[in-house]
Amino acid sequence: MLFHSSIRRELARTFGATLVILFTIVLTMLLIRTLGLASKGSVNPEEVMLVLGYTVLGRMPTILTLALFIAIVSTLSRMYRDSEMIIWFSSGSSLVDVFRPVMRFSWPVLVVITLMVLFVWPWSNQQTDDLRDRFEQRGDLDRVAPGQFQESSSGRRVFFIDRDTAEGTEGRNIFISSVEDDGSENVTSARSGRIDAVGDKPFLILSNGQRLDTNRTGELKVSEFEEYSAQIGATRISGRSERARKARSTWELFKDPTKENLGELGWRIGVALTALNFVLIAVATTVSNPRAGRGGNLFFTLFAFIVYFNFLNVGQRWVGSGMLGLGPMLLLLHGSVFFLALGWLMARHHNLSLRSLFSRGSSGPQEGRVTA
Repeated sequence: MLFHSSIRRELARTFGATLVILFTIVLTMLLIRTLGLASKGSVNPEEVMLVLGYTVLGRMPTILTLALFIAIVSTLSRMYRDSEMIIWFSSGSSLVDVFRPVMRFSWPVLVVITLMVLFVWPWSNQQTDDLRDRFEQRGDLDRVAPGQFQESSSGRRVFFIDRDTAEGTEGRNIFISSVEDDGSENVTSARSGRIDAVGDKPFLILSNGQRLDTNRTGELKVSEFEEYSAQIGATRISGRSERARKARSTWELFKDPTKENLGELGWRIGVALTALNFVLIAVATTVSNPRAGRGGNLFFTLFAFIVYFNFLNVGQRWVGSGMLGLGPMLLLLHGSVFFLALGWLMARHHNLSLRSLFSRGSSGPQEGRVTA
């Protein structure tokens, strides 16, 4: 049918253009954020692009949902504004007939959103957490780089090496500043140093240097040494830390139905339901006023998206805190939005409005009084 094919063709063009724009904006924002994490030492600078790729992949369900919503609203608004919808309605089509091609175009995108939020979202978070844990759990010796001040894993020591050998086991012009548990500060400098293993713990053996100790009262103590050893590394942690709930698979959340896990599970299911509800909302609420500007519908789209996703996060916190169960939260939030949008769609399909209902209600009693 010409009507269905024309709507789907325009939806495809608008959705593709919107997706590219949103992807570029999100990619730029996440790149700035990832570079900031790398500058703070939370992400390996050599793995910035890898972390960025996993992060963008995890944000794709939200990007696809917003792109689909904007595409439907923009397409229908353009058709109303150019009087195309009036022509189709005059030829016998209805608002339900508009919903059919929109849903036919949207269902593959909805399936992709559901699969990504249930499987790709936790997988991308797991990969990102693995990269961060591996970088944060590296030993102090791995942190030391020639010509750079590096902080230890505990945050209490700062190292500096002017240059080292090709093997990385010896260095020249070494500087170490540390803060002890009792509040005293130590500054150690040496002309050279090497790495030796004492048992299973690596030590830095310093030669020909001096040590400056400052206690809590401000007293100074200067000492010189020919050889001094300091433990700056620890045995590498085997295994990984407990994964965050966002990195757990959907099946693991089902098997361990704690309140926090059910909150995360409700968020994932809610993203898929939100995408479906946005399709209904777009078809039911999009009406273009020729006297109004083009930014009105776009403003409504962004406002509805922000409000709905904020309620989605609130619902996750409610389930996580035990205020609501998973089923009641899904029914209360997404079910109410679904039936409200469906009722709005049916009301527009039958040309019902509050004014017409009030006029009918007021006309009934008047006719009764006349006949009496």
